[in-house]
Amino acid sequence: MPELPEVETVKRGLATALEGRVLARVLCRTAKLRRPVPPDFAARLSGRRLLRLRRRAKYIIAEFDDGTAMLLHLGMSGRMTISAAAPAQFDKHDHLIFMAEGGPVVCFNDARRFGVVDLSTTATIDAHPLLAALGPEPLGNHFNGPVLAAGLRGRGTAIKPLLLDQRLVAGIGNIYASEALFRAGISPRRKGGSVTGGRADRLAVAIREVLEAAIRAGGASLRDHVQPNGELGYFQHAFQVYGRTGEACVNAGCGRPIQRLVQTGRTTFFCSNCQR
Repeated sequence: MPELPEVETVKRGLATALEGRVLARVLCRTAKLRRPVPPDFAARLSGRRLLRLRRRAKYIIAEFDDGTAMLLHLGMSGRMTISAAAPAQFDKHDHLIFMAEGGPVVCFNDARRFGVVDLSTTATIDAHPLLAALGPEPLGNHFNGPVLAAGLRGRGTAIKPLLLDQRLVAGIGNIYASEALFRAGISPRRKGGSVTGGRADRLAVAIREVLEAAIRAGGASLRDHVQPNGELGYFQHAFQVYGRTGEACVNAGCGRPIQRLVQTGRTTFFCSNCQR
């Protein structure tokens, strides 16, 4: 599942291609992804100018000149592709197609159909049921150690699964939770309620740093993620613990093997020596 860096990378690629352009034609080639597609989806967006693209957690939001807002989630296998012109034949998994006036053609391709698309308004989109309960943006100005500690107060669950709770902090998934905890020197088994003070400060900084580094690298391409220009992300080459079971810890003077455990059905990678 794409996490915040991958979605941010896709959003930036789409913004370069589509912001400020009129969508001359929009095609909808399916009635349902993970949820039904609005029946008037193509009609409402065709002829509209796309004013702004932004990201909220793992969702992309497109705002149009008539006040319409489109909400998009890539799902597990969804990808956005950009081409200079429409191909002679679209791929069978190209479900949504956006043709800009005098510009590129963008396709939403989703082989597994786990993506989500919906329409709302710019004024009400942040109250959408999929967005309303989300926690703070980890790259936002209002996210810091005290905010994180407040969300964790009294929580007896291990910190790693808590970081995957989108109500605590928005956009973090399995990869970046493991990487941030390693950078902060915090055990994934530590109870969330004990992450206070300096620990919470270190973790908030580590979350921001690992997400920003991943965005600069174009995200991580493990299975389906590609950037809209077709290039792979390469942050997977900078993983310090994720997927490195048995390999030596990268911290100077450690060298202990990275360990693996399963928490609430998700795999966690960590160094038992460096993370407390």
